[in-house]
Amino acid sequence: MFKLFTKGFWDVIARLILRNKIGILASIIIVTILFSSQWKNMRFTYTEANLLPDDHDVNQVYNNFLDIFGEEGNLIVFGVKDSTLFTVEKLNAWNKLSETFKTFNEVETVVSIKDLQKLVKDTDNERFLLEPFIKDSITSMSQIDTLEQELFKQYPFYDNFLYNKETKTVRTAVYLKKDIVNTAARKDFVFDLLVPEIDAFEAKTGIDVRVSGMPYIRTLNAQNIVDEIGEFIAAALFVTSLIFFLFFRSFRATLISLVVVCLGVMWTFGIIGFLNYEITVLTALIPPLIIVIGIPNCIFLINKYQQEVKLHGNKVKSLQRVITKIGNATLMTNVTTASGFATFILTESQLLKEFGLVASLSILAIFILCLLIIPIIYTFLPYPKDRHLEHLNKRWIGGFVDWMERMVKQRRITIYISALLLLIASMIGINQIKISGSLIEDMSKEAQFFKDIRFFESEFNGIMPMEILVDTKRKKGVMKLSTLKRMNELEDLINEIPELSKPISVVSLVKYSKQAYYNGNPKYYQLPTSQENSFIMSYAKNSSAESNLLENFVDSTGQYARITTFMKDIGTDKMERIEEDLQAKINKLFPKEQYDITITGKALVFQKGTKYLIKNLVISLSLAILLISIFMAYMFRSFRMIVVSLIPNLLPLVITAGLMGYLGVPIKPSTILVFSIAFGISVDDTIHFLAKYRQELQSNHWKIRKSVYGALRETGVSMFYTSIVLFFGFSVFTISSFGGTVALGALVSATLLFAMLSNLLLLPSLLLSLERNIANKEVLKEPAINIIPDENDSDTNEINSSTEKNT
Repeated sequence: MFKLFTKGFWDVIARLILRNKIGILASIIIVTILFSSQWKNMRFTYTEANLLPDDHDVNQVYNNFLDIFGEEGNLIVFGVKDSTLFTVEKLNAWNKLSETFKTFNEVETVVSIKDLQKLVKDTDNERFLLEPFIKDSITSMSQIDTLEQELFKQYPFYDNFLYNKETKTVRTAVYLKKDIVNTAARKDFVFDLLVPEIDAFEAKTGIDVRVSGMPYIRTLNAQNIVDEIGEFIAAALFVTSLIFFLFFRSFRATLISLVVVCLGVMWTFGIIGFLNYEITVLTALIPPLIIVIGIPNCIFLINKYQQEVKLHGNKVKSLQRVITKIGNATLMTNVTTASGFATFILTESQLLKEFGLVASLSILAIFILCLLIIPIIYTFLPYPKDRHLEHLNKRWIGGFVDWMERMVKQRRITIYISALLLLIASMIGINQIKISGSLIEDMSKEAQFFKDIRFFESEFNGIMPMEILVDTKRKKGVMKLSTLKRMNELEDLINEIPELSKPISVVSLVKYSKQAYYNGNPKYYQLPTSQENSFIMSYAKNSSAESNLLENFVDSTGQYARITTFMKDIGTDKMERIEEDLQAKINKLFPKEQYDITITGKALVFQKGTKYLIKNLVISLSLAILLISIFMAYMFRSFRMIVVSLIPNLLPLVITAGLMGYLGVPIKPSTILVFSIAFGISVDDTIHFLAKYRQELQSNHWKIRKSVYGALRETGVSMFYTSIVLFFGFSVFTISSFGGTVALGALVSATLLFAMLSNLLLLPSLLLSLERNIANKEVLKEPAINIIPDENDSDTNEINSSTEKNT
């Protein structure tokens, strides 16, 4: 009954398409215009990809920190490691550069060498005062000598913040206003103000300035994403169209395919705009992805049209058969591919949800465009010329199919042994896979801003902020000496960890206060004793200078304090060990009934997000396998067929995972997409093969061997064509400057190549070896979904006559 419905349904679809050509084309143009009107809603993300759900514990801790102390990622630093800086002319130019940034509305505050101030003791008024190191401009080398002596030897409070006393590296800190950090104004500031000012300074002085900080890195990284979208689309169009042309030798067919996929890209951008989503590093991959997936649809449809024309020469009959025969097959394969992406919607990560929704809708959209446009355009075009049909007789393709058939006939044991050895080797490789939670690992290693990151890591031990929030559970609890001593011990541990920078907190300020109380003697840079504390605190209470410094480290109630350190770009394993060491020290130092201590910061949130995504990978891949298994069960109504169909598609995933282990490619947000994407696409070949195999069984009176070889010859060429297009199509991602995108493209390409060989060698071998177990006529005779209609199921006289009149 369902078979009759399916046949009738596609007959109706063919009739509607071929009878209403002008109306359908006009509708496509209108929809394209409507989607184009939504492009104005597209915007590029100005925040880091938050991989965790909003209600996740790690996010809640981080948001609680932001509520107390505000945005932590608002620091831009620029530094110089050049001995010639310490000359009158160049040091004044450096200070002038820093002063210039104070005039910009986007800047909250600037801290440079000229802004550094000494905390000095005012004995008469029993208070502390702030005096600048540099009162006006530098006029002599003696002033510079005095400045170096004081900075590098007398005042450890500022050490490793604005200078490195060992290497004499100097930097300036620019704090952006917190309300613009995650907006477009940040981009305008970086490109229109910051970069031109620094370029002018470099041109004037000949000094090389290094720039970094999260707002700067995020801005340049986001711009790279924007720039690469156009490059990916252009490369995908060029590569796929070139391969398409080499296969078909037809400019006309190539141009039609390009029009279809370009419309698909326009619809994709329209979907993003309509849903009001931001363009992230993931959604930026979808437009070229649609090109790569759309071209195989075009290959199936145009190849079938040319086969039919060569067979009987009736154009209308050929186009009707293209819709009724290939339409159903491409619908099923596109649905399975879309299902692989749609599983991301069921995860709890907003980033993956948006990616999954846009990708799945775009895949279905490109299917609709292919099915409507290609048959309609060919009704207006003349018959293909003989040279356009030559590819159907290519000997080298026939040789490839003959080789596969010989392997399946004569070397099945070799195929099984090879598959088993690959499986064992891959399992060993999987055990070597590492997880990466690095914020900068995927960035271009050749980009100047990446080299600057490494510079600041070397000179100041990192730029990735990590925060420790101390909650004393009572007002003014931070300034109690017992709390300060506990914080000091924790900072001692941080100082011993080479991957972390020197911590900054209220402890440093209290130590600085004691040094000031003893007239700036650096040997007194330490916490006061209980007796000293009462005297020093009395000075601090009378001092507005210390209050200004204090507000950066302690909240207004005195209940919360922060310890800020910066982390190098390290792997997830090291980061976890550091967190464990810190947590062990915290548990030992801070009684839970008196203190609530939490570790947070952007680097930590990203690392936790990566771990969370690993769980989501397992969930999404399991859902994809489950959905496709249900689809196979509904289509073939056989559990054995489900197992047989899954094995050739799971093996390539295992091989790819093994390769990741051997090649040192870590599991990270970009590479976890490989498995669901590759599985959703590779299973299409299985569906095509098994559908043709069932049809061959019916035609050959259930002779298994003859049916397997017939299906292999029939589907081998189209599977080879589409796999080559997909392989080179995904390979365009390897031109990216982002390491994760390169890995994604290379791994998906490799997986799909393995999947093609697996479906053309292992799948038919399994069908032959298990023929007695799966050759159940009652199961396969009447499938729930008839993907490829029988030869006598198509071409009704009504369609032929009516469409001929319309053409």
